This record gives sequence, structure tokens and C-alpha cells, in this order.
Amino acid sequence: MTIRHIVCWKLNALTPRKKADDAAGIVAGLESLVGVVPEIRALTVGPDVAGNENWDVALIADFDDLEALDRYQKHPEHKKVGAFIRTVVADRLAVDLEV
Repeated sequence: MTIRHIVCWKLNALTPRKKADDAAGIVAGLESLVGVVPEIRALTVGPDVAGNENWDVALIADFDDLEALDRYQKHPEHKKVGAFIRTVVADRLAVDLEV
């Protein structure tokens, strides 16, 4: 069993430049967790490139099981990245699938 963790964020930035900077900060922060948080099996994160109005940034990450996902979410480095993300987002959607 693998748990696929999917998160989408809507940024609160009003200008395209600020939105791009905030998206880049989210991407850099989450990518920095690879190799630091051992529970991460795979991680893909990036900004929307099609210009959709729905969500601005998406994350797809794989974990061995729900316990591994929980350890990732409680990891101090993840909490640091999450603190930044909360300062730049207006809305968040998350779903965890068994794949």
C-alpha cells in the first residue's frame, strides 16, 4: 500500500509577480524536505502552468502508509515550511489516496 498525499493551494497574492514569488517559495520549501524527512518516497510540487483559476500550486507526495504521512506532517522541518505556506495562501485542499 502507498498513500498518495495531494494538496492544492490558492495563493492570496494580488499581483502576478508576488504570486510567482510565493509559489517559488512553496516549491523550494517543500522540495527541501526530500532527503531530510525520511518518510517521503516521492514528491512532486509546482505551480499551475496552464493559467487555471482554480488552484495556484499543487503537491503530490507518496508515503508507505498513513503512519509515515503522520510522521511527515509532524516533522519539525515540515512544520517550518508549513508556517511559511500559511502566510501566503488563501485556501487549501487536501486528499489522501491509497494507491
